[in-house]
Amino acid sequence: MHEATPVNPWVALAYLIAGVCFILALRGLSSPESSRRGNRFGMIGMTLAVVTTLVTHVPSLNVFPTPGVPAYDTSTLDWAVLGEILAAVAIGGAIGFVIARKIAMTAMPQLVAAFHSLVGMAAVLVAAAAYQNPDAFHIVDAAGQIFAVSRVEMGLGIAIGAITFSGSVIAFLKLNGNMSGKPIMLPLRHFINLGTLAAILGLIGYFVTDQSPWVFWTVTALSFLIGFLLIIPIGGADMPVVVSMLNSYSGWAAAAMGFTLSNTAMIITGALVGSSGAILSYIMCRAMNRSFISVIAGGFGAEAAITGGGAATDRPWKRGSAEDAAFLMKQAESVIIVPGYGMAVAQAQHALREMGDILKEEGVKVKYAIHPVAGRMPGHMNVLLAEASVPYDEVFELEDINSEFAQCDVAFVIGANDVTNPAAKTDKTSPIYGMPVLDVEKAKTVLFVKRSMGGVGYAGVDNEVFYMDNTMMLLADAKKMVEDIVKSL
Repeated sequence: MHEATPVNPWVALAYLIAGVCFILALRGLSSPESSRRGNRFGMIGMTLAVVTTLVTHVPSLNVFPTPGVPAYDTSTLDWAVLGEILAAVAIGGAIGFVIARKIAMTAMPQLVAAFHSLVGMAAVLVAAAAYQNPDAFHIVDAAGQIFAVSRVEMGLGIAIGAITFSGSVIAFLKLNGNMSGKPIMLPLRHFINLGTLAAILGLIGYFVTDQSPWVFWTVTALSFLIGFLLIIPIGGADMPVVVSMLNSYSGWAAAAMGFTLSNTAMIITGALVGSSGAILSYIMCRAMNRSFISVIAGGFGAEAAITGGGAATDRPWKRGSAEDAAFLMKQAESVIIVPGYGMAVAQAQHALREMGDILKEEGVKVKYAIHPVAGRMPGHMNVLLAEASVPYDEVFELEDINSEFAQCDVAFVIGANDVTNPAAKTDKTSPIYGMPVLDVEKAKTVLFVKRSMGGVGYAGVDNEVFYMDNTMMLLADAKKMVEDIVKSL
């Protein structure tokens, strides 16, 4: 076990307050109306945690001496240590500020994946530093051996961190279009993955009895490898689950390193992120009627890729214009708008809100229907609509609005393919069978905006709604089509 060290009550109190702020941040982020307040709590908590850590790790800044420990001479500052820390904070802060200012909301999923990779790599680097210099981390016994419990923490931290890093890199490449979103199915992948995971766990157990470098670095290498192997077979339609899953991994990696560093704030933050990410992964899987294991084993699109699924453009369908859509919606009593990734790519959310405002001025009742996994990350559509200042009380989740499509005059679908596909309810051979979907086909008229009839959703399957008698296809760039509808209105 770790050696008992005196606890500074001021530091413990500061970390406790920071932990409470993080809990309040998560509570605030659970609702669009309170999300800004939640962000503020998160920033306050992180600032307090960083300042407290800085004070406790730069001896001459520690003006609150720990009982039983001699006070440091505060007449001089540790300029070398302080300079290194502040330089790192300045560089990281500047990069984060530039990215936050320039990143488009449509690129938020890949940005989140990239940030997860950084958290994972940070855990790997901390574990490596602790292994190379355990004396500085106070994790060695009188014989100079690393404590057994510290080896477990170190092994788990570096394994989870490495998996998070390499898995997040693959997720980023897929989301950013640098790598195909289709599943890459390796032969004997299940055998390879299970064997690699078993080897990692076995080596971590062996590391407890033997702290040889070959054990430590083999665990590191295998963990980086399994991160790649786990994510490349997962199709694009499962990316929302992957993003939340990697979010959970990054939290557990941080928590494990928090034990190694004896940092209460890291333990609290990591546990909060890890548990909330796990809960979110469960919610996403339930929204797609899938198990977490089935997603990891290989996600949506695998079956479609194998069977050659795709668009069936030779079937009869009806094409409409912006003028047709404007006339139909202006005559309607109620319109339900269903946004999807096509809206995000075209950045059509502002034009869509303008269209909704004009319809409301004409006396039309307008609502927005959000599927839990629409887009490329949980809450993607909610964020885009909030950016366009769409009123929160007009935005409804699937379970709250699905029953209203049968009484709706017009369902206006803008780039939401997979989450509106009735094959999920009727076709047992479909890769999306069993996934709850928005019942847009029950509306009196369906207006479906997409670029062309040849394209399919991320799941790689065609949508039966395109060919129904009550559907009118609006083929164009989503933003241009909505802007033309606004002009016609």
